[in-house]
This record gives sequence, C-alpha cells and structure tokens, in this order.
Amino acid sequence: MTRRSVEDHAREVAALLEPALTPRTEAVAVTAALGRVLAADVWSPLDLPPFRNSQMDGFAVAAETVRTVPVTLPVSTTVAAGSAGPDRLEPGTAVRIMTGAPLPDGADAVVPVEDTSPGDGADAVTVHRGRVSGEFVRDRGDDVHAGDLLLAAGARLTARHLSMFAAVGMSELPVRRRPRVAVLTTGTELVAAGNPLRPGQIYESNGIALAASCESNSAEVVLLDRSPDDSDRFRELLRRATAAADVVLTSGGVSMGDFEVVREVLTPLGGWFGHVGMQPGGPQGLTVVDGVPVLSFPGNPVSTLVSFEVFARPLLRRAAGLAPVAADSVTLLGPLTSPAGRRQFLRGRLVDGGVRLESGPGSHLIAALARADVLIDVPEDVTTMEAGENVQVWPL
Repeated sequence: MTRRSVEDHAREVAALLEPALTPRTEAVAVTAALGRVLAADVWSPLDLPPFRNSQMDGFAVAAETVRTVPVTLPVSTTVAAGSAGPDRLEPGTAVRIMTGAPLPDGADAVVPVEDTSPGDGADAVTVHRGRVSGEFVRDRGDDVHAGDLLLAAGARLTARHLSMFAAVGMSELPVRRRPRVAVLTTGTELVAAGNPLRPGQIYESNGIALAASCESNSAEVVLLDRSPDDSDRFRELLRRATAAADVVLTSGGVSMGDFEVVREVLTPLGGWFGHVGMQPGGPQGLTVVDGVPVLSFPGNPVSTLVSFEVFARPLLRRAAGLAPVAADSVTLLGPLTSPAGRRQFLRGRLVDGGVRLESGPGSHLIAALARADVLIDVPEDVTTMEAGENVQVWPL
C-alpha cells in the first residue's frame, strides 16, 4: 500500500474535488434561505417604512392644536392598519389611528390613547398631554431608503436577515448553491439504530455523522445509504450516488483485508487506495466515477469523522461560500506522546485557557470524540509534548 503525507493527500483531494465544487449561484425563496450564503449584494427596492405611519394606538393630530391642554377635538374618522384613511387631516380635528396605520397629510404627531379621555359625545376626544411635531410618528424611509445596501455578498443568512428581506417585499434571493453530496457507508456488520443486535453486529453511525457534518457545513445530502460487503449492491448504490451528487463520500472498505468492498469495486475503475501518514484515518481512497469524485474514508467512526474534517470540510465550505475554519494556538494542559512519522489528530477539550486530552488515540472511541470540541494537531516529526507548550487545535 502506497503512502502519502497529509499535505500531499489534501492537495490530491483538492485537485480532484475543486472542479466538481465550482461555486454556483441559484435563486431560492426567502422562506427557504435560512443558513444559505448570499451570492451577491442586495439593495433595497423601496423605502422602509414605505409611508408615514403611527407608532402608537391613539389620535393623529397637528401638534400645534394640542400645544395647550387639556383640549377637546372632534374626531373625524378612524384609521386601522391596512386601510388608506383620509388624504388630509381637517384643521382643528383628530383622527383615531391604530399602530401602523398611515398618517393623513396635515397630521404631524400622535397622541397615545393613555393621554386622552372621551370628549363630549362619541366623536370627540380630550387630550391631556401635548405632543410636539414628530412624536410617535414613523417617517417614510426611517429604517432604509430605496437603493440602500441591505446586505453584502458572503453573509450567511439568519432569521433577522430574512425578516428584513421579507419586509422590503423580496420573495427570492441569490445564494450560493449548496454542494450536493452522497454518503455511502459499508459493512455487513452494520445495523440501523432501533433494531436488535445479533452477535458480531454494531449500530451504524458513520452515515449519520457524515451527513450531519455535510449539512453543518452547508452541503446538501442528496443520498444517504449503506451497503453490506457485497460488490453488486455497492455498485448499484454508487451508480445512484454519482447520478445525483457533485461528490460522493464513502466510509469503510478501504483497507487491505478481505471484504474491502469499496477498494475492490473502485480500484479497477482507476481508484487510488493507499496510506496517509496520519492517525486516525490512515487508509484513504480517491476515485473518479462517471466524472464524479469519490472520496473514500476508513470505517472506524473516529477515523471517518477526522478524515472528513481534514480533507472534505475545507472544500465543501469553500464551495458553499463559507469562511474557512481557522486553527488556533493554545496551551497544552498535560503531556502527550505521538508516533514518529504520523501526523496525529488527538481529541481535546478547551478548558481553563488551554486544551486537555479527552481520550487516547483509539479510532473507535466515538463517545470521547463527542465530548471533545477540538482536534489537537501534532506534527509528524513530534513524538512528545509537555504541559505548557503551545499546540495547534482545530475547532470541531
């Protein structure tokens, strides 16, 4: 089995995947845009608010008519939110008005209901507190003017962004298209959660983990399935995967033992299978099938997830328009050892201004990985580190 460094394999993966993950733009409904990355600057098509309106339930008046209080004014009409109301306020009168309703010309203040009492007769109001021009009035364009920049390209859309776009009447947005990924796991021993385990079986977790990792990095999982160690079944799933996806991720079946179905099927198709100088995640594979790159990870749960973090996550994020995940340098809170010639990714947890090991190096320790929040990146030429030294960590 041939051997590559992590850096060399990452370059090979990038060379193969980047053409398939060329950034693309698509229009999506605002209602479906949560979490998507804006592909272009967006400018407001209108003023917001689009007309002068009342900030309170109360009475629209000319401020000069309530300069001296108490004063009783005739009420000419009532304006509810969503109705047009009168064009003008008759001099010396008031208009009963609801929050959000348009102010008639001639009205320049709103007197809240709590500052009034009924006047003589049903169509009059007594104002007990005067208001100056502009009080409780929302002017046209108070928030944003037509032609103003609403949001720049590259922003990841949140609920507050969608609220803004809906408020200016936008129904669609230009966003980066999410990379389409198919996830295939392999192993006759795998059983779906919720079923009883027979001797020799384990619950399948890698598919769920890889799919969730893709989704959390703004990729769209178009197929998630698993195959026993059966070449015909794997070929059928692979055919479906390459027809639907930009990239296929597989888990398991890549080592040198018997029943390595992924390696057995993909090697005759020109696939590269070899060893990468890392722990966990040494056995790796890389193939192009029907023009679609297939990235093959080892089947141990921690190996699968670490492989995704190292090789797939950066490329999927770039294609989706997300910023790269940056490493940080922190203080090691305890000693560690690492095998010579292998770049080791240990599981760690950030505490007390530093990082501590969360578990040993075993590639089966999935619960320990769940407790971790970083990968501790130990270079291949380092075999020991002491507490107090700085170490590079990658957020999970």
